[in-house]
Amino acid sequence: MKHTEDFKREAVRIALSSGLSRTRVAADLGIGISTLAKWIVNYRPDEPASGPQADLARENERLRLENRILREEREILKNDPGRMPACAA
Repeated sequence: MKHTEDFKREAVRIALSSGLSRTRVAADLGIGISTLAKWIVNYRPDEPASGPQADLARENERLRLENRILREEREILKNDPGRMPACAA
């Protein structure tokens, strides 16, 4: 499968700033870990972002991760047949 340059750059950005393992990022994106590693070598930003934009980017990534975790927890709770809804108690 051929991926666009934008997809590769976004994958590298996520891998470097999300706080997730590279194995997890690769699995989430449906690519191999060696492919992601190669893209990181080729597409790593030369200079780290600084200033307010970097702070916003880090906060955005933190919130995305938190949102994903909360969605996963909600799905687990929603699909637990042994748990009674709070309104039924």
